[in-house]
This record gives sequence, structure tokens and C-alpha cells, in this order.
Amino acid sequence: MSNTQPFEIFLVTVPGLEQVLCAEAVERGFSGAVAVPGGVTVLGGWPDVWRANLELRGATRVLARIGGFMAFHLAQLDKRCRKFPFGELLRTDVSLRVQVTTKASKIYHARAAAQRVETALTETHGLTLDPDAELVLKVRIDDNQVLFSLDTSGESLHKRGHKEAVGKAPMRETLAALMLRQAGYSGNEPVVDPMCGSGTFVIEAAEIAAGLQSGRSRSFAFQQLANYDADAFAGMKNTPPRTSAAHFYGSDRDAGAIRMASANAARAGVDHLTHFANHAAGELTPPEGPAGLIIVNPPYGARIGNKKLLYPLYGTLGQTLLTRFKGWRVALVTSEPSLAKATALPWKPQGPAIAHGGMKVWLWQTPPLR
Repeated sequence: MSNTQPFEIFLVTVPGLEQVLCAEAVERGFSGAVAVPGGVTVLGGWPDVWRANLELRGATRVLARIGGFMAFHLAQLDKRCRKFPFGELLRTDVSLRVQVTTKASKIYHARAAAQRVETALTETHGLTLDPDAELVLKVRIDDNQVLFSLDTSGESLHKRGHKEAVGKAPMRETLAALMLRQAGYSGNEPVVDPMCGSGTFVIEAAEIAAGLQSGRSRSFAFQQLANYDADAFAGMKNTPPRTSAAHFYGSDRDAGAIRMASANAARAGVDHLTHFANHAAGELTPPEGPAGLIIVNPPYGARIGNKKLLYPLYGTLGQTLLTRFKGWRVALVTSEPSLAKATALPWKPQGPAIAHGGMKVWLWQTPPLR
């Protein structure tokens, strides 16, 4: 498998936001992007795999679909695994682990299938297995078709490499990036988060405005593959930041959260674009300059505590925004439609459900407030 020969790449994302990631992949120049349940498929070579990990803000991880075959029983799986050219990609000095799923196939026992694959990898290909290895070979057996995918990301891509401190019920960076895009944010307007926690929305918006690559500060599993070209990847990372006229504002009534957010912004290199203040949402006032986007992930009953105690908080937030933020758009994350409606904001029709932390949430949006 050469570095330029195209193959299918699967971009994993949050269920409910596949179309949003697909739009990002198209915008970033990936070929043949198609939204499917759980992610987006694109076509490309290994440099596209590297670039997807480095640049795509909404992908949770990047799977390289490296090939496969038909297998109707375990002996056939064993024999064909021994002939598969794993050595073109996998190094004998780098350990890996195997994950197998089966569906509607004559090979129905995933653990037995995993044992056959692992035996072939060690005995024939000389590879080392480790249950804690970062590099993962995913084996999917669906309708007797065996498909091998390498998880080229390693740690989930929401781990950008700069955030050391997080608050209660944090928003993942990948989800924040997709919600910003869903709310129409493109990097050219101010963003305000009146309940910013550790600063995820604000920092993500500032990084987008500055044109910073989301994976610039971390390593990836593909760097342990035999075909990794360190010089070529270093060249991809040589993109200077843009100058941004927009600034980004977060506030929270928790002083500890503000300290965390400020430190996280500094580590991300966007502290010159971000401003954090310690006060309640009811004290929020608009920054000087043009209107932009208010995006907020307030507490909701299933996530933080008693839902009944939250109605006054949402009511105060809505009144503050309606009174002081004429011309601004609002995007609000909640699992409870009744809480969104308690703001009395002029919501557009409810959008698709989004999987977040084991529950369904929605991103509620308004037109510019009048």
C-alpha cells in the first residue's frame, strides 16, 4: 500500500453531527466525502490520513481502511490473515492490540476470531501484542466480509494537547468545534460564552479564527507505522497563524473555572484573542464592536443536578440576552427542551439530536435577536 494510492478513510464523529463533519471535510479539500451513520467516509492516501488527524476539528478519530477479504470460518480467517501484507504498515518493534466485531456472519464469536487474528500476527508476521498499546487494528466481520482498519489517531482527537484543567461536565473540543460550525461560525465574528467553564467554546473559536491546526501540539498513532514520513508531516505543520480582528469572551460565576480557562487559552497560544471574566450570566454585557455569536452549554438536570432549580437560571439568561444583545445570534446546548423554552428566546425549529455523554442533547439556535 503506497503513500499515494487512494483508499477509504473513515472519520469517526458524534452521532447526529455527521453532516456537519462532512461539510468540514469538503471545506478542507478531502475527496469523495459522504456522511454515513457514525462518521464520514473520504478517499485519499496516507498524507490525507495525516492531514485529517492534524486539521479536522470535528473528527473524533481517523480510521484507515487498509483492506480485507471474505472468510466463512475461523480456519479461513487464520489462513488469509497470514497472507495479508501487514508488514507494509506494521512494525515488529511497535506493539499493537486487536479489536474484533462481528455481525450477520458465520464467524459469530468475536473473541475466537480475535485469537485467530492475533495468532497470525504474532506467528507469521512477527508482531507484538499489548492490551494497552496505543496502536489498534480494528477487525470488522460483517456479512462474512472481513475489513481491517488501523486507528491512526491514538488518543481521541478531542485531546488537542493544551488543556490540562477541565471543569464539571466538560464539553469536548471536537463537539464544540462542530457545534460552532452548526451555529454558522466561520472565524470572522466575536463569540461570547456566558457559562464558559474551562473555556472550550471560546478557545476553539479563537483557534479557528487564528487558523491554527487542531492537532499541532500532540502526537498520533500513525507516527508509529512503517510508512510514516516525518519530513512530509513536518511540512504539513508549517502553517503560520492568521491575524484575527475578532476577539472571544468567556465568563463564569466560578472563579476557579476562569483561572482554568485563562491557563488553557495561554497553553493553546490564543490568550491574546481571549478574555475571561468572573461573574454570573445575569451580569453579562456585550463587548464593544460588532454583534456575533453567543454559544452556551448551561447546566441541565440530567448532567448536573435538579432540573427544577434550573428554570430561573435559564429565564435570567434569556432575559439578559433579549435585553442587551440585539443583533446577536444565540446557540444553546441542553438535553431538556423545556429549559430551552424557559429562556423565552425566539428559537428556530428544534434540530437533530446529538449524542453527548451518554444522553441526547440539542443545539437550539436563534436568528439575530431583535
